[in-house]
Amino acid sequence: MMTQTGRFKALILGQENGAVQAAIQELETNALPEGDVLVRVAYSSLNYKDGLAVTNKAKVVRSYPMVPGIDLAGTVEESHSPAWKPGDAVVLTGWGIGERHWGGYAQFARVKGEWLIGLPEGLDLKQAMGIGTAGFTAMLCVMALEEHGLTTAKHPVIVTGASGGVGSVAVALLANLGYRVAASTGREEAHEYLQSLGAHEITGRLTPSSRPLESERWASAVDTVGGETLAALLQSIAYGGSIAACGNAGGNAFSSTVLPLILRSVNLLGIDSVVCPSERRRTAWKRLARDLPKDTLDKIIQVVPLAAVPALSQKILQGQIRGRVVVDVNA
Repeated sequence: MMTQTGRFKALILGQENGAVQAAIQELETNALPEGDVLVRVAYSSLNYKDGLAVTNKAKVVRSYPMVPGIDLAGTVEESHSPAWKPGDAVVLTGWGIGERHWGGYAQFARVKGEWLIGLPEGLDLKQAMGIGTAGFTAMLCVMALEEHGLTTAKHPVIVTGASGGVGSVAVALLANLGYRVAASTGREEAHEYLQSLGAHEITGRLTPSSRPLESERWASAVDTVGGETLAALLQSIAYGGSIAACGNAGGNAFSSTVLPLILRSVNLLGIDSVVCPSERRRTAWKRLARDLPKDTLDKIIQVVPLAAVPALSQKILQGQIRGRVVVDVNA
């Protein structure tokens, strides 16, 4: 909590002699960056990009010092925006917070009002961060697949990196919407977990063959991995199917041919959640509140204190985190 002197705690990334260090510090609210809304943060979450930022494994952070955390949920403390008033429950994902603008790993955040959306009806603040950027991205993937003709076809929809944050929510969403879901994972210990989310079948990690096309196996795909996994998916998506590509945990580059595109009419759909327009954000969050069962969400999330973030950031990059990590910034 903020004290009477205006102090609060935050996880700060600092850079010295080229090395980045993460430490919890106490700050004054006047240290916060510019913005027209001050949010009292209740929860943030741990995403793959947060892991990259905290460990400095990729150039996610653009300047130092930085409060990481690419999403947050809380209540408005002060507002100079006509859209928000004190006490409003709000959610923020993307828009460069935790990268270019101080983010959610703090008890307070000052942000632009236009970045915020109201907490969707049917969700509390902890559940919103149980979804977070990862779940929001998963919903954008499902929406894109639906808009490109996804149906309950004879082939299942496959989700790669299925035990991670985006993958877990995607499996749960697709299963609840009535699709047959195949979950791709290299973690044998995650099989029972994925089945509890609604996966109808489990397959191992995908690798491409030397052939440009393989047998049609998947109706469509949510791909959180990229790299060779994406190349393998292109070879085996059924005619008219689509791949919603939203991640690069398996690498940025992949090698393929145009044959899946021109012989099977496969659609490769790029999904970005950072600067997604506000109206589409509200639609996606409304869908999440409606289409993601709360008992399933409970299976996906674990809640940790702010001090746990640096160690867990290492683990998420090593593929050792299952589901979604909610960060209680006040614990």
